[in-house]
Amino acid sequence: MPIIGSFGAGSAGGYGQRKGGAQPYDIDFLLVAGGGAGGGTGGGGGAGGFRKFTSQTVNPGETVTITVGTGGNAPGSLTRGDSGGNSIINSTTLGTISSTGGGGGAAFGTSGNPRNGGSGGGAAMPGDVPNGGNGNDGGYTPSEGNDGGNVNQSSPEASAGGGGASNVGGNFSSGSTGGAGGNGTADSITGSSVTYAGGGGGGGRADQGTSGGAGGTGGGANGISGGTGNPGTDGLGGGGGGTGYSGGFHTAGDGGDGVVILRIPTSNYTGTTTGSPTVTIDGTFTVVKYTGNGTYLS
Repeated sequence: MPIIGSFGAGSAGGYGQRKGGAQPYDIDFLLVAGGGAGGGTGGGGGAGGFRKFTSQTVNPGETVTITVGTGGNAPGSLTRGDSGGNSIINSTTLGTISSTGGGGGAAFGTSGNPRNGGSGGGAAMPGDVPNGGNGNDGGYTPSEGNDGGNVNQSSPEASAGGGGASNVGGNFSSGSTGGAGGNGTADSITGSSVTYAGGGGGGGRADQGTSGGAGGTGGGANGISGGTGNPGTDGLGGGGGGTGYSGGFHTAGDGGDGVVILRIPTSNYTGTTTGSPTVTIDGTFTVVKYTGNGTYLS
């Protein structure tokens, strides 16, 4: 279990004592973008893109700038969800490395098709198109995420799930439950296994006897059949849950904010950060977790 570290003023933007001399050194990092919002009477939001990098070289004295993608908003009933924001790392040596925000879920009828993203948003009941949004919108290898689920237009009682980092969103063709969100991916960059980037479940319709689909592991929100939708989990980049119809139309769930995590050899860690990241120790490494924008001076 990681132990909370104390590095003085450095963690609040001051200047810690530099360690390890002036030699370049390698870090690992994980980027998870913001999840897409669910659709109003529609599909689940796609998870934020998941990208992991190991043994990336930085030079002492360069500023590594961190941007954490925020979750997409669910604007209102009968409206497709907004996409999440990209998470980005930038420095002179690393260049610019991004993960793509999750795609918003589709809305009922022709009110909005599912959006593409790190993982795609789920299709709606019935939507303008039956297919979910495309995942891996950044075109990366390995893929950062998966497609949203599809619906059978002849059975428009529920919607499909948003895609996740490990699986496509669940389809809806018939039955009593909307499509499940695609599962996320587990990673141990912090020293403990955490699952990130799950898709949101598709919404159901209480007036037609269907319920919402389950959210994917890794912060994906459950879809529901009525009322305000469930949000994806912040810090995991989960997709928001789609909502349905129950005595009226309802607003779906917002997407969860993403995260950026650096894993740095403690012998090289400078302690100089901005943005108030959480700093922990795992063996001979220092783990710096950003849930908001900030910097690290290498």
